[in-house]
Amino acid sequence: MIARKVRDIEYHLLPSSTRKTTDIVIERNGQVVVRPPVNYSLEQVDALVVSKRLWIYRNLAEWKDLNATAVTREWVNGETFLYLGGAYRLALISHQDKPLKLKEGRFCLSRELIETGGTAAARAAFENFYSEKGQQRFADRVAFFAPKVGVENPAIKVKDMGYRWASCGRSGTLNFHWKCMMAPPRIIDYITVHELCHFHHRNHSDAFWNEVDKVLSDWRERKEWLRKRGAGLDI
Repeated sequence: MIARKVRDIEYHLLPSSTRKTTDIVIERNGQVVVRPPVNYSLEQVDALVVSKRLWIYRNLAEWKDLNATAVTREWVNGETFLYLGGAYRLALISHQDKPLKLKEGRFCLSRELIETGGTAAARAAFENFYSEKGQQRFADRVAFFAPKVGVENPAIKVKDMGYRWASCGRSGTLNFHWKCMMAPPRIIDYITVHELCHFHHRNHSDAFWNEVDKVLSDWRERKEWLRKRGAGLDI
């Protein structure tokens, strides 16, 4: 990925695709990412980005508005943490046998863990919890949707994906961000189907969205939910 700037627009250039149109996306971290058609020169890409500058300005402004509502959570009794779309209060528990448990409607975090390891240890405990639960959840959902999409049941990994929710690796592995486990099940299903459909189309062309539509007719609503509320899926 190559970092470029044209006028006042900074963007990241991805390798060319076989599609005939240019794919311009505002990533979750606010980066402008451009994937041009094959054989486009750098000058042609720059010119295209300039021609789309009003769209880019508008979407960057919207991204800033959405991310202004990002949640900063504290590691104290009563703080709220998300799991599968539900909100659960945090309780610091002494002498707990595991770093973190979801028990009786609360996230129970070891008091000794946070006293000795601080917020880094607490965050790691939540990441491990979401990752472990996510491995099973995504395995189940991928197994359910793969036949509907018309692909073999691929391997999956749940890990930190930075500013991406998921990816379809060229090796055939689907990668999912552990933060996805904070979203409601219907949004997790959308992310699953989205990535499975990338086995047919490695882009976001009309043909790709047609594949998604065959499985989830309300994908636009789910996609919009993630766009508007994704900033709140964090710890």
